[in-house]
Amino acid sequence: QVRLVESGGGLVQPGGSLRLSCATSGFTFSDYRMSWFRQAPGKERELVASITSGGLTNYADSVKGRFTISRVNANNTVYLQMNSLKPDDSAGYYCTVRRGGLNYWGQGTQVTVSS
Repeated sequence: QVRLVESGGGLVQPGGSLRLSCATSGFTFSDYRMSWFRQAPGKERELVASITSGGLTNYADSVKGRFTISRVNANNTVYLQMNSLKPDDSAGYYCTVRRGGLNYWGQGTQVTVSS
């Protein structure tokens, strides 16, 4: 059974940093691309960053240079380091994996950027 559990969200001031984690189980983590999405109230879910099994990364233009996605295969965990946070980054953040033609999602972790 595929399971994704996000953590690390919270309230942070503009310009601050957070590190999100997504602990996974139920599949061979090292074989799969992992992604982070976010969704703010009233907005569509958007791709923030992804990382392939080989470590290649890509980012939404809105977060390039501020966010870094990484993975530790030994821990079956994917991370999202978020620096220079802006109020527009406030959203629920979700990690996801596509396996066997299905998309699996975690429950999400809330990030609020506010003074």
